[in-house]
Amino acid sequence: MEKLRGFEVAKGYEDKNINLPRRKTMYSAGYDVEAAEDIIIPKYYPGIKPTLIPTGLKAYCQPDECYLLLNRSSGPKKGFVLANSVGVIDADYYENINNDGHFYYAYFNCSDHDIEVKKGDVIGQVVFTKYLVVDNDRAEGIRTGGFGSTDK
Repeated sequence: MEKLRGFEVAKGYEDKNINLPRRKTMYSAGYDVEAAEDIIIPKYYPGIKPTLIPTGLKAYCQPDECYLLLNRSSGPKKGFVLANSVGVIDADYYENINNDGHFYYAYFNCSDHDIEVKKGDVIGQVVFTKYLVVDNDRAEGIRTGGFGSTDK
């Protein structure tokens, strides 16, 4: 059977009891993603960098698709704010020449106290989607890295 889209455990997390994301209801768009380890997200102050929360996961999709890393609707109530609002992960992030495809969530904590995230806590959701290109698109580059590699 051809692989269309899905999740796998990332390298280095094979023995860490990582749960593959799943939708909770039949009409849910998003797949709930859990933290792969315990981590503290410090409360926000000017100049702080976002906290990267490992998922222990990689995902694959079709060449004309991507997947979106989204906050949960309850996230802002708890102080979780995605640093980049929405994470867009391209199909070629998965198992390219220098990157296994492990994706992370980048969060700021806007509460008045540090937030403790435990392994297995649901930290976000993934939605798969198709995208369109313009008539004169000439993208020819090949990804050779991981996080932020298209900025190079």
